[in-house]
Amino acid sequence: MTDYIVAIVGRPNVGKSTLFNRIIGQRSAIVDPTPGVTRDRHYTVADWAGKEFTLIDTGGYIPKAEGIIEQAMREQAKIAIDQADLVLFLCDVKEGVTPLDSEIANILRKSNKKILLTVNKVDNEIRETDSAQFHKLGLGDPFTVSALAGRKIGDLLDIITADIPKKAKSDKDEILKLAVVGKPNVGKSSFVNSLLGENRNIVTPIPGTTRDPIDSILKIYGEELLLIDTAGLRRPSKIKESIEFYSALRTIRSIERCNIALLLIDAEQGIDKQDLHIVESIADRKRGIIICVNKWDLIEKDQYTAIAFEKKLKSMLRLYDYAPIIFISAKTKQRVFKTIEVAKRVFDELQKRIPTSKLNDTLLDIIKSTPPSTPTGKEIKIKHVMQVKTKPPVFSFFANHPELVHQNYIRFLENKIREHFKFDGVPLTLNFKNK
Repeated sequence: MTDYIVAIVGRPNVGKSTLFNRIIGQRSAIVDPTPGVTRDRHYTVADWAGKEFTLIDTGGYIPKAEGIIEQAMREQAKIAIDQADLVLFLCDVKEGVTPLDSEIANILRKSNKKILLTVNKVDNEIRETDSAQFHKLGLGDPFTVSALAGRKIGDLLDIITADIPKKAKSDKDEILKLAVVGKPNVGKSSFVNSLLGENRNIVTPIPGTTRDPIDSILKIYGEELLLIDTAGLRRPSKIKESIEFYSALRTIRSIERCNIALLLIDAEQGIDKQDLHIVESIADRKRGIIICVNKWDLIEKDQYTAIAFEKKLKSMLRLYDYAPIIFISAKTKQRVFKTIEVAKRVFDELQKRIPTSKLNDTLLDIIKSTPPSTPTGKEIKIKHVMQVKTKPPVFSFFANHPELVHQNYIRFLENKIREHFKFDGVPLTLNFKNK
């Protein structure tokens, strides 16, 4: 998070997410003609001419909303306005000044915030003339842009950054990045809100409420962590709307952005094929993983309940049974902060490097006593092993016939590495090369 915060607000479907994407130079927020697609506050750091600022995309602001989603969107927009140093009030020149625009303008005037009235979809001189009507909102001269075409975006950014001093860019890769993933309605947003101590994300009983990945900074134990709350992942056959399809893509990208994924599962439902598919997606991208069994407060328990649950979970995880398992309740905050402690340990494991001498002393004796076999009867000799990479860890084994090493033996060696050197929550890669 930077020191200067800019929030984009306005009624639904005026192009807020399109402007957000245009400013940051990528399709980060979902853009769809359906009003209300953006629901949560969506944060990112933008840069213009060496000046950084935090940009917030908000859901359409409806002051007198009655529906549960619309009310939550309104509250999120209010929070964004409270946090902002500058509010970009976005209007649509094609629809002109609407009663809802006037109502939002009245609210913004009372906020005592710096307001920049911005009129979108002005892509020619005729539209430029039409923008004069927005003077009646009483927020000064309207600044015209076309977010879709990119017209006058540079000039807009000059105004936004006029009061921001140039700062050296920070190394964003130094921060631990945690993606909170899982199926819809397992409590991901409630979990994030419990950690942050505020209603950072919209929480309702309606599955699929979160559509965009949402970034939040968590300050804990004297450090800053990045939390990425994501849309719930469903099987492709269940994704009927284009919006859900793009949300699933965003979730995959969130996994790619993170160091460690926190997979939330519902304690009452247990783990299923879709959860295992998510685990596989995390492992394929070589990210650390922690499994958080949420809603544990709803389970009737005796002293063996957690042990039995974990044993069953491990048996279903099979290849991925290296993932730590934590039983939590986002609602009661039971062991919620314990997940951060475990995440930090897993992050250390991701960066761990085992000395070559220690690897060879440990593994070559094991290989000698339990050598690999082949259907052809050829003898495979493994002479040397070394760790060649961290984040994620990669090990190279040098052999006379690397192509003949069977997958079962690779799994055997991986288990031995974990047995002696841990690597909890971390996917391992074992390569076999000609000696």
